[in-house]
Amino acid sequence: MATVTAERKPWHAIFRLLERDERVFAVLLAVAMVGGLATLGFVPLRPRERIDLVSLVVWFALYKVGIFALVTVQPRATRAIFLGALGIDLLLVFVLVLLTGGGGSLFYLLFFPLVAVNAYYFGPWVAFVAALIAGGLMAAAASLAPPWIGWTGVTLLVVLFGLPAVTVGIVADRERRARGEVEGLLNRLQAAQQELLVSERMATVGRLSLKVAHEVRNPISAIELNAEMLEDIVRARSGMDMEEAGGLLAAIRDQVNTLDALTEEYLVFARFPKAHFEEESINHLLEELAAFVRPVADRQGLVMTVETDPAIPTMEIDRVLLRQAIHNLIKNGQEALSRGGALTISSRALGDGVEIAVADTGPGIAPEVGDRLFEQFFTTKPQGTGLGLSISRQIIEEHGGELRWANRPGGGAVFTIRLPVKVTHA
Repeated sequence: MATVTAERKPWHAIFRLLERDERVFAVLLAVAMVGGLATLGFVPLRPRERIDLVSLVVWFALYKVGIFALVTVQPRATRAIFLGALGIDLLLVFVLVLLTGGGGSLFYLLFFPLVAVNAYYFGPWVAFVAALIAGGLMAAAASLAPPWIGWTGVTLLVVLFGLPAVTVGIVADRERRARGEVEGLLNRLQAAQQELLVSERMATVGRLSLKVAHEVRNPISAIELNAEMLEDIVRARSGMDMEEAGGLLAAIRDQVNTLDALTEEYLVFARFPKAHFEEESINHLLEELAAFVRPVADRQGLVMTVETDPAIPTMEIDRVLLRQAIHNLIKNGQEALSRGGALTISSRALGDGVEIAVADTGPGIAPEVGDRLFEQFFTTKPQGTGLGLSISRQIIEEHGGELRWANRPGGGAVFTIRLPVKVTHA
């Protein structure tokens, strides 16, 4: 079975390659030249022009098959092979004209299909050069084997060789460009259709996720409430068993809080609220947020620093949304540090804008992760949603700003928010 497959593969490859323009051109050129030779066999030739046309047609056909096979074996060198074949073809026709009467030979007619068919593939400029070469070769043949056809005749032949060939080349170029535009349009249309299908699926998944998130919140709240009640009961009693039960309840509450946070993140993403802008102080927002997360940072053994620029004026922001965006960045920094390290939250006036930075001394961000950092649902955390940074960027862009990240030279990463002081909202 393996032998049969090995034998059939080249023919399947050849058949597949025939669909390409280059292979169609090779076949067209072979048919034109071999057909031209065969046609001359039906024309009464003078004694000095008579040759064994059957043998010539066979040998020429074999030569074209060889060119075709070479192109199949070396597809990357197709253009160079065809240019070389054009030169050989011109010389072969020249020799044929020279051996069959020179200036009086009818085989000069083979220059017409040769130049025209090559114009289809190479375009008008190569066709023009090929017509000049064909005219020069015809002049050489006529001078070596009289009768001499005169320079007027040579010029006329160059025009007759070149004019239709250049026209074919121009038309072929336009057709090729038009086909490329149509293919590009079809590709874009297919891509748009695929994106539409993906968007529809995502919308369906989003609606389903929103419904599930709503349904999950009630049992989560019930579990949390029951866990709190059990903790109160456990605290009222003593003993090793109660201590162990207290630890288990604390673990349950931690997992419930994690699940609640994930659910909340999905809900925020699914029904992103419209921003409501009011005059607020960025510095006060950062200080309040730092005070909120400091207890968690202290438990992790983190050194948290807040550096604010008093030159920053109050500005129009949605305090709730911007707080959430910065909080997501701080949580990322805390998770990167795990135990120990430093976390710095800073702000500074920057021209007509404000820059807010959240920097950590963690391991930094790998390049392959950084390329997808703001993609929805992309996460490297076992319990992450992949929505935090995506939501943060969406909030920042809603404020007319931008969110960037970079690895710090000394280690760690920094997320930078840049906001304009004056934002115009519809």
